[in-house]
Amino acid sequence: MARILVAEDDDNVRAFVTRALAHMGHEIVEAEDGGIAAEIVAEKQGAFDLLLSDIKMPVMDGIALALTVAAQYPDLTILLMTGFADQRERAHGLEALIYDVVPKPFSLQVLLEKVADALSNKPLELPSLTRASLH
Repeated sequence: MARILVAEDDDNVRAFVTRALAHMGHEIVEAEDGGIAAEIVAEKQGAFDLLLSDIKMPVMDGIALALTVAAQYPDLTILLMTGFADQRERAHGLEALIYDVVPKPFSLQVLLEKVADALSNKPLELPSLTRASLH
């Protein structure tokens, strides 16, 4: 299974995500904010399969963390999560660096599917264009 770094400042969300991923057999390392996560990535020399990070966090937010980590370890897959629409918008310019942004609140099933997709580098399925969406 995968080695995953979870960066999330909300203790309850971090515990939920960590338990769910550990239950799936993944090795999990936790960080309470982006600054600590950046230190862990540097200390472990990027030896993670996935960085799963909240966007809105104190010290260093998830976008700054993604930029920092991607610059040093471009092969590390990054998956962001947020409950704020404006934060999702901030992540739009990072498509080359991040796999996707998971909107909060999310179900256990959605979380596990997104993590599995990111780990397998499955191409994102974009919504299909319909005649109605073109007008």
